[in-house]
Amino acid sequence: MLIRRAEFAGSSPDVSAKPKDKLPEFAFIGRSNVGKSSLINYLCGAQGLAKTSSTPGKTLLINHFKVDGSWYLVDLPGYGFARVSKEKRKQIDSMIKNYILNSDELVLLFVLLDSRHDLQKIDLQFLTMLGEQGIPFSIIFTKSDKLGKKEIEEQTEKNKKALLEYWEELPPVFVTSSEKKTGKEAILDYIEDILKSI
Repeated sequence: MLIRRAEFAGSSPDVSAKPKDKLPEFAFIGRSNVGKSSLINYLCGAQGLAKTSSTPGKTLLINHFKVDGSWYLVDLPGYGFARVSKEKRKQIDSMIKNYILNSDELVLLFVLLDSRHDLQKIDLQFLTMLGEQGIPFSIIFTKSDKLGKKEIEEQTEKNKKALLEYWEELPPVFVTSSEKKTGKEAILDYIEDILKSI
């Protein structure tokens, strides 16, 4: 699939304020500073569509981007550490959970993990919550350009093995680099296949 047009359709503090036209939604989430905004811009071929920052926790609302008039790409705030107060952190976590559990249009959640590092406790907690709630998700390992090919393969396999201690089988897993422009086609083709099936 090739994205021809992606446009910002609004920010909302909770699921009740999101766009009303009930199009399928594919949401993206990850720990703060995992490279989510860069990946969204890369997938959409639109630099600056999602705001990138070196400061963790830049996304503080639910952002909807309408893609080719037929589906939404949803940019969710990061879970885990960000430079915000405890109270704000609780608000953000509540916003995320509220959207994930209550958006009837959510088709799939892409969970982004930094391909350079071992899974963190907070990643496992978040993924386990998705499993318990029956939320369909897929995994994207980001920033694969930051290590050599062999190192990335080894780290990815290590993380997959860690996940298989909790799941009998894994959902689809993608490896991407916004810098090296890799992984885009596989993700968009996967989205296209799902859209054709619903």
